[in-house]
Amino acid sequence: MKPNITPEKPILLIDDEEHFLLSAELTFSSNGIKNTETCKDSRNVLSLLSKKDYSLVVLDINMPNISGSELLPQIVKKYPHIPVIVLTAVNSVENAVQSMKDGAFDYVVKPVDDTRLIATIKRGLEFTEIRNENELLKQSLLKEKLEHPEAFESIITRSGALRAIFRYIEAIAKTNLPVLITGETGTGKELIANAIHLVSGRKGNLVPVNVAGVDDNLFSDTLFGHKKGAFTGAEIDRKGLIEQAEDGTLFLDEIGDLNIESQVKLLRLLQGGQYYPLGSDIAKLSNARIIVATNRDIKSMQGSNKFRQDLYYRLRSHHIHIPPLRERKKDIPYLIDYFLIKASQDLNKKKPRPPKELYTLLSNYHFPGNVRELEGIIYDAVSFHKSGILSLELIRSKLSDEPFAKQKVEKNGNDIEDSTILITGRFPSLKESEEELINEALKRADGNQTIAADLLGISRRALNNRLQRKKN
Repeated sequence: MKPNITPEKPILLIDDEEHFLLSAELTFSSNGIKNTETCKDSRNVLSLLSKKDYSLVVLDINMPNISGSELLPQIVKKYPHIPVIVLTAVNSVENAVQSMKDGAFDYVVKPVDDTRLIATIKRGLEFTEIRNENELLKQSLLKEKLEHPEAFESIITRSGALRAIFRYIEAIAKTNLPVLITGETGTGKELIANAIHLVSGRKGNLVPVNVAGVDDNLFSDTLFGHKKGAFTGAEIDRKGLIEQAEDGTLFLDEIGDLNIESQVKLLRLLQGGQYYPLGSDIAKLSNARIIVATNRDIKSMQGSNKFRQDLYYRLRSHHIHIPPLRERKKDIPYLIDYFLIKASQDLNKKKPRPPKELYTLLSNYHFPGNVRELEGIIYDAVSFHKSGILSLELIRSKLSDEPFAKQKVEKNGNDIEDSTILITGRFPSLKESEEELINEALKRADGNQTIAADLLGISRRALNNRLQRKKN
């Protein structure tokens, strides 16, 4: 998980040695931890904590007036949500054990190298972030009303599943951890990424990039930029998209198509928040939040070594799966009306009157292309529309282009057909099956025989004949 290297709330660094405070503050800053406050008089610690909320406390033990050993249990008791890291020159097992018993998050002995110190600080910040996030998630699940409804205005839905996703987004948007968005093509993954960015309140931009088919060199150059002379044609320095997403969000779409070499570089960026522009030996720091999306099953791709397991588990710190349109049919009538208005405005036409059969017809379609496919169908119909009621013929012909097929499930990189027929008990006869199919088609078509006949793949007359035989 990527730590929040510039925590929203400051870190309080307590030590009576002024030169150590300066040195530690400089080390923090050079590693991207810039929100730090120092205190060299232990008598002021509790007063500072009462006036401001801190993300982390780093506490020395041996100090004049009030020792760290005396302060530690008081801080833990009054502010249990703040991790306290004891950083001391006292290399004593007894002191370490007592500090941990008193509630210290960690016990670090001076002198400590910068790498270990920064790793400990980041771990403490991650702990604070996850605990805050869990609290926000609990609160969001208990409430129905959204705090930022404006962030979701571009997503047309009445689905309870999507409303639950909105509440989850409000709970996790302000953290710095990566987000993995999955869902079939056309379900609106970029809209969800945009909503996360809006709710996060980040000052920077949302920078989207599609990484499908991008080779490793192009990926590195696009994301990290290059120095002048890094390769033939690199005549000037060029900033990468990660720099353009500073203080904002980098959205990597089609992450399931990213090659293995580029996956390693993305993993390094997520682990340390550092990257190297091409041709440079000097690392740069990034505080951009990473959101990725895919319509592929990247979990199963690990088995065929097409997706790194360590990257997968880092990316899924927060995982949002968008259900396909066929699993939220309540949205279809609202989406039809929305796209009718939008297409009419874009094409400078009067909005056509939709026939009532349109909603029934489309509600019985499985939409492999999801919302994007529905939008295309409506735009196409409005394009050909002249006046009066919208014709169903063109829409019906579009739907018939899609053959009925068994669901395909990807497993270990191979497509495997999955049966859509579930039979329990006695195997039905052909006559019984026909009767059940007709009843189901009429039910789905709300009794409309024309649409029911379309679903059955027969003419209305043929359906009517079967119904007459049934009556006789």
